[in-house]
This record gives sequence, C-alpha cells and structure tokens, in this order.
Amino acid sequence: MMSNSRLLWSSMTITAALALSACSQPSDDTVDANADAPAADVAGKTIRIATEGAYPPFNYTNADGSIAGYDVDVANALCEQMQADCEIVAQDWDGIIPGLLAQKYDAVVAGMSITPERQEKVDFTEPYFANTMVWLTEADGDFDPNAISNLNLGGQRSTTPGVYLQDNYEGKDGNTVQLYDNYDNAYLDLKSGRSDAVLAEKVSAKAWLKDNPEGFGIVGEEIDNDDNIAIAVRKGDPLRDDFNKALSEIRSNGELARLEQANFNQ
Repeated sequence: MMSNSRLLWSSMTITAALALSACSQPSDDTVDANADAPAADVAGKTIRIATEGAYPPFNYTNADGSIAGYDVDVANALCEQMQADCEIVAQDWDGIIPGLLAQKYDAVVAGMSITPERQEKVDFTEPYFANTMVWLTEADGDFDPNAISNLNLGGQRSTTPGVYLQDNYEGKDGNTVQLYDNYDNAYLDLKSGRSDAVLAEKVSAKAWLKDNPEGFGIVGEEIDNDDNIAIAVRKGDPLRDDFNKALSEIRSNGELARLEQANFNQ
C-alpha cells in the first residue's frame, strides 16, 4: 500500500464537486464530446504502469505473483479505452515516484493521493477515487479519538495518514508515532498489542477487517482529508491528457463505478 494509500493535504481544486461519499469515485459533470475516440498517440502502444502490489484492495499480489486490485482494474480499463496495451509492474512505495522520474515506467496507478509536494515532481490526472481516514483499534477498548494521549499510534510511511499522524500527534500529549513500510506491518503491531491504534485509509482498514473481524473495529468518525487519488505521470507528458480522456469515458459509461463496486463492496 506507501500501501500502496496517499500523502499530505491536497491543494488542488477539483472542478466538479464529488457527488458520492468519501469512499467513492469522484463524479465528472463534464464529459469530453470526443471521449469515445481512442487517443491517437497511444493506440497500439504499450503503456508501462507501476503499482505497489501491497495496498489491498487498491492493489495486492496474489499467491501466483500476479498483481490485482482496483488500481489494476482501472489501469486495464483505461488502456482498453485508449486501445493501448497495459504492462503492470510492482514497485515498492518509497521508490515509486523516483522510478517514474527515472523512466522505469510511464505512469503510476497506485492509490496515490494528489499533494502539493508530489505536484512539484509529477503531473496528476483528474481523480479516479476519493478516500477518507479512520482509526482502527480494539473494538472493546477505551481508545477515544477525541482524547488521544500517551498512546502508540501506527500508520504507513509516506502516506496521507502517516503525515497526518506526524503533524498532529508525534511528540504531543505523550503520544508516539510509528510508521511502517506498509500497512500489513502496521496492522501486525496493532494485532500484537504493540500499537494502540492505526490511522489508515478507510478502504484499507475495511479490507483488513474482513480477514480480522474478531476484536477490532473502526472507532470514531471518518476524517475527510481532501484525499483525492489520481494517476501520476512525468511533468509535461501528454499521456496525462490521454488518461484524462479515457477516464472521462469510463466514468460516463459506468465502468468506473462498476469496478469500484466489484473491488470495495463485495
């Protein structure tokens, strides 16, 4: 999942209001009149796309080594719309933007949040999903999200929740913050009692709870953090426009909503 879901506050103004709730794909009131036409410069070409492969349900690695998840489904749908071939590769979160800049691949589809810091390095498409953050902790414990003190708090490094933890809790009111390479390790420490609570994207937390339903739960209200997820490409790459055109089409024809339902609401 940096699971992969994700970093800092977004300063980007989304031109169309998000019509669905935070754990839904953003709406697009404006549809390109020519969106059904394939992008001429990418049709027939191979687009190499990186994802983390460790941020379920956005992206994860199957036992046979294949990569799956919402990000992969969206990438394949966009490539089909553009009449291009998709090649999906796995890349550790911390190196995913450096790898893009080094031209190891053409785009990143990995549950990546739009942030001012990232916008200095890469260009983003229009969002294809909007996320919120939640506290994951013992269901019958005494964790109070409105009175957090003297606790060990976990999250994933280089993610929106991770930065939120550092900005709001690190070294304050006796709290300590431990950030991990991926959410799997954060959840392991929560399960073992080494963390009192983990702050994570709601979709990631709910996916973990499906396999760990006993004794844990989401506590408190969702935290809306303007966490809009989009595709990253290199600065000035016209591929951004090709993706936006294809994204407009799969949103308007219902394919994006179908993929969201298939991955997040099973």
